[in-house]
Amino acid sequence: MKPFGQDFQFAQALGLQMVERGGGRCTMAIDVDRDQHFSPQGAAHGGVAYSLADTAMGGALTSLLDDNQWCATLEIKFNYHARVVEGRLTCEAEVLHQGKRIANIDARLYQHGKLVSSANGNFAIFPAPGTQA
Repeated sequence: MKPFGQDFQFAQALGLQMVERGGGRCTMAIDVDRDQHFSPQGAAHGGVAYSLADTAMGGALTSLLDDNQWCATLEIKFNYHARVVEGRLTCEAEVLHQGKRIANIDARLYQHGKLVSSANGNFAIFPAPGTQA
């Protein structure tokens, strides 16, 4: 399985943390901080949860890909169920179906034992630059 997360500067900048990854699943987390992640409305900016889900979903898929394959988000349907406050936000992502060129991935985000968001997305699978198809 190719490495994921530790060398991803965007994830590091947000404070995303890899918890567990393998076999088409990925769990990631972030410690939501009022000073860093909140919007003026007094809750975490929606992009925090979305970025966590998108990154975990990519992590789930790349755990199944060959070293000469990459993936990219095509679309994600994201649902916000409850506001995200300070504290640990965890995302559990799972590949539901993987074809030759497209994969479908599901994600659930939890905070303080409560489902706060859910997502389903399609990701493209393609040869890494410099490799043959």
